[in-house]
Amino acid sequence: MNIEKKYLPLFFGIAIAIGIFIGGKLDFTDSPDRLFSTNSKKDKLNRLIDYIDYDYVDDVNTDSIVDVTVNGILENLDPHSVYIPKESLQRVTENMKGDFVGIGVSFYNYRDSIAVIRPVEGGPSEKAGIKGGDRIIMANGDSLFGKFLKNDDIIKKLKGPIDSKVNLKVYRKGEANLLDFMVKRSNIPIKSVDAAYMLTNDLGYIKINRFAETTYKEFKRGINKLKNLKATKIVLDLRDNPGGFLGIAEEIADEFLEEDKLMLFTKNKSGAIEKSFATNKGDFETGEIFVLLNENSASASEIVAGALQDNDKGTIVGRRSYGKGLVQREMELGDGSAIRLTVSRYYTPTGRSIQRPYENGVQDYYDEYYERLESGELSDSSKIHVADSLKFTTPKGKIVYGGGGIIPDVFVPIDRSMENETLSFLYSRGWVGHFIFEELEKDRKAFKNITKQDFIDSYKIGNDLVYAFEDFINARTESKITFVAYHDEVKQYLKATLGDQLYGNGAFEEIFNQRDIMIEEVIKLSEKD
Repeated sequence: MNIEKKYLPLFFGIAIAIGIFIGGKLDFTDSPDRLFSTNSKKDKLNRLIDYIDYDYVDDVNTDSIVDVTVNGILENLDPHSVYIPKESLQRVTENMKGDFVGIGVSFYNYRDSIAVIRPVEGGPSEKAGIKGGDRIIMANGDSLFGKFLKNDDIIKKLKGPIDSKVNLKVYRKGEANLLDFMVKRSNIPIKSVDAAYMLTNDLGYIKINRFAETTYKEFKRGINKLKNLKATKIVLDLRDNPGGFLGIAEEIADEFLEEDKLMLFTKNKSGAIEKSFATNKGDFETGEIFVLLNENSASASEIVAGALQDNDKGTIVGRRSYGKGLVQREMELGDGSAIRLTVSRYYTPTGRSIQRPYENGVQDYYDEYYERLESGELSDSSKIHVADSLKFTTPKGKIVYGGGGIIPDVFVPIDRSMENETLSFLYSRGWVGHFIFEELEKDRKAFKNITKQDFIDSYKIGNDLVYAFEDFINARTESKITFVAYHDEVKQYLKATLGDQLYGNGAFEEIFNQRDIMIEEVIKLSEKD
């Protein structure tokens, strides 16, 4: 299923620690033989595992002991050196690669069956004729329904070698018999550019959710689309973007910077410095750029923002970013698992490190979000703590600070209405999506002749749908929830989700952004020029 809006900082912290790494341009020159050669310290660990394996009084899964040991070692290094177990590596790799081989559907495991939310545009299922609302009942003769069916089992049966075929039996509402579809598996993109559309006559908007292998190509398609629509100014939305590949971040920053401008430099354990400069290939060097950041913008997002801010290019809008200035490199461990090991630090063009301190441990590091919230920093820029010792100056004399994220040029406080904790919780649980799916199932034909743009511009969500959503939630939770205080915000969530399930292709962002105070601020800034 598609990635939904999430504002839960704890889950975001875990995503930062486990799912993200940057450093595709760095060389790790030591060979595995040298890195893992025998010495007394390693022998000690090997002997301990062997003693437990052969002599311990009870049977013990020594594989799990090894996993715990590896995690324990890495946790004592820094918050972003992490272990990826074998069972997680494929999923993590696919996410950063930007595609996987499959049939191309977004689905829910809904009422003990697979319910298609929407086939991927241009994908094999859409070409075969599968539609939103269809239930996939069987794949190559294997049943895909039942109370105990797990998502992992479903995915295994739907995935397969590229160009292989799978015969699907599908139930479609209104059809007397099951339908048969032969679907040829192909590469299915995992989009990292959520939306690219025009905010005003000359202001384009593009949102990137992570920096994967395919992100630059997606970004270029989005930028070219906006330029064809006469955009002379661009909003680059990096809010809630946890990062990704260093090289991709450099390519995107290069689009906005003139040739030979320093974008960043890295420094490793030995003090070796590697600098990265912009080339002459940028397609938006003369246009105005606004970069949106929040407290969940990290890593590669901060590289792009720092490169532009330190070169006095454009305007950074929002709130102080996450503060991750460490570079990881992935190393396989030989059994299908891998580690992401911090191998260097990166610095913005003025020489500042934006890595926030982690001396007090991993938990304290990830709890800093709550400290920012309690201190009032997310609502008041004067509450942002800066150190004069970490003050830097850009070529045009602007003061910037290191030591913990990118501080925006224009501060926008957190929107307590649209980032309401109750709504965020409901969305993270998937209940908004499930509710909208059920509503659509009542009469999908009602939207048959409504275009995406007409829906965005004119379709209204009534109070009756809000009350129905209240009933839906209260039937599934012990606490009584009412939306009296924020009906408009709930309507916005419901309409954005309905648009996403009907049309995809950035409909959620285009609808949700209509009430976004940060977008409103950027539009005002763009009109001052």
